[in-house]
Amino acid sequence: FFSVFTATDTDRCTMASALLLSLLLMTLSSSSHAFSAPQPITSDLAIVGCGVLGTSLCKQLLSHPDFASRSITGITKSTGRHDAIREQVLGGENDDVGQRFQVLTMEDVLSQYNGHSFKDVVFCAPPSGFDDYPSAVKEAATQLWSGSDSGGSFVFTSSGGVYEGADGEVVNESSPTSDPETNPRSARMVNAEKEAIALGGCALRLAGLYTLERGAHNYWLEKCSETGIQGREDGIVNLLNYDDAASAALAALRVGPSVNSKHTYLISDGNPTTRRGICESALKNERYAQFTAVPPFVGKADGPRGKVYDGSKSNEALRWKPRYSSFDEFMTM
Repeated sequence: FFSVFTATDTDRCTMASALLLSLLLMTLSSSSHAFSAPQPITSDLAIVGCGVLGTSLCKQLLSHPDFASRSITGITKSTGRHDAIREQVLGGENDDVGQRFQVLTMEDVLSQYNGHSFKDVVFCAPPSGFDDYPSAVKEAATQLWSGSDSGGSFVFTSSGGVYEGADGEVVNESSPTSDPETNPRSARMVNAEKEAIALGGCALRLAGLYTLERGAHNYWLEKCSETGIQGREDGIVNLLNYDDAASAALAALRVGPSVNSKHTYLISDGNPTTRRGICESALKNERYAQFTAVPPFVGKADGPRGKVYDGSKSNEALRWKPRYSSFDEFMTM
C-alpha cells in the first residue's frame, strides 16, 4: 500500500540529484548574466572631447572644491589616447582623485547607458571629427544629458568665428551671425549652436585658442618665415588661452541652467591684438628665441580687418574672468 505513495531510496536519490542540478544551472545562469550585463555609469559629469580643451577642463573640475563630490567621465571617439589623457588629467594625483575620473569611448558609454545618465555635459569636441557636427551635438544632448530640469547644464563650446563683422566692428553676444546658407564654413558651428540652445543648453563662443606651442603664432613663426603670413598685418585677432576657455566652461557649469539655459556667451581675454602683435609678443618668449624677426605679410592692405570681441556681459553673467588678461602677458610671464 505504502509503496504506491512513497518513493524508494533510489527514487529519492534521483530526485535529489535532479534538484541539485537544476539549482546549479540556475546559479550559473544568474552568474553568467551578472557578468555579461553592462555595469551602470556612476559618473554624473561628462566631457565629450578630450583634446587640449577637454583635458584642461577635466583637470580643473577634479581640483575645484565645488566639484569635489563629482565624478567625471571623459568621452572620446577611440581608445588611442586614453593613457595619455589619464596622464595629462591625473598626473601624480592621489588615488582618491583618480577614482573620480574615467575615460571611455562614446561606444562604451552608450553600451552602459540606461536613461539620461549625466547631470552635466560639456561638448568640446571640434567639428573636424564629425561628418555631421550639428547632429553629433544633438545626439550628445539627447542621449547623454538628463536635461535642465535635473538641475544640470549642457555646455557647447562654439567659436566667435560665427559673427558677420569683418571691418573692425565691435561684436557682442547679440550681434548677427553669418548666414549658414551663404557661409558654409560657419554653417556647421551655427547649426550646432542652434541644436544645443533648442534643447536647453548654452553655447560659449570662444576666441582664438592658444597655448605656448599651439596656435597661430606657432604656425606663423615656424612655417611662414619664407612664404609669408596671409592677411594684413594690422588685422584684428581675438585670443583666449586654452586653460581660460576651460575655466569659462567650468564657470557655466557653476552658475547652472537657471542662468545659462538657452543663452549664448562670448568668451575672450578682452584684449584683441593684431597679426603682427601676435608675432611680436611670441618673440618675447624664450620658446621662440631662435626666430629673430616677424615673417613678412602678404595680404592686401585693404583686406578685411576682422572683429573686436566685447564679452563683458558674458563675463558678468558667468562670474568669470581670464587668468591671462592678454596674449602678450602670457608670453612675457
